[in-house]
Amino acid sequence: MNVRIVARHSDLPEDLRARAEGLIAKLTKYDPRLTRAEVVFDEEKRSKKVEAILHLDRVDPIVAHAEGDDYRSVLDRLVNRLQRQLRDGRARATDHQADKFFEATAPE
Repeated sequence: MNVRIVARHSDLPEDLRARAEGLIAKLTKYDPRLTRAEVVFDEEKRSKKVEAILHLDRVDPIVAHAEGDDYRSVLDRLVNRLQRQLRDGRARATDHQADKFFEATAPE
């Protein structure tokens, strides 16, 4: 998977950049169709924001935002949101197919 990290209005330490790449790369276990991710770190006056855009094959991109005082806590909150979105989307897709299968094979 290709991970692109961008820092706006600030400089990112190398360990934070590596942590972000590692956490985003682990998201492939929730959906194997994940091909590309863009993570944007943005610093404003009193807050730090992180935005992630995940690109999956044959599906609309998944976008999540998080905001806080520290990049590490914001990144953890962002990854939790992405995990939830990926789990829910995958469950929706598999449940939708399972309903058709069970309806077709259910005895009357």
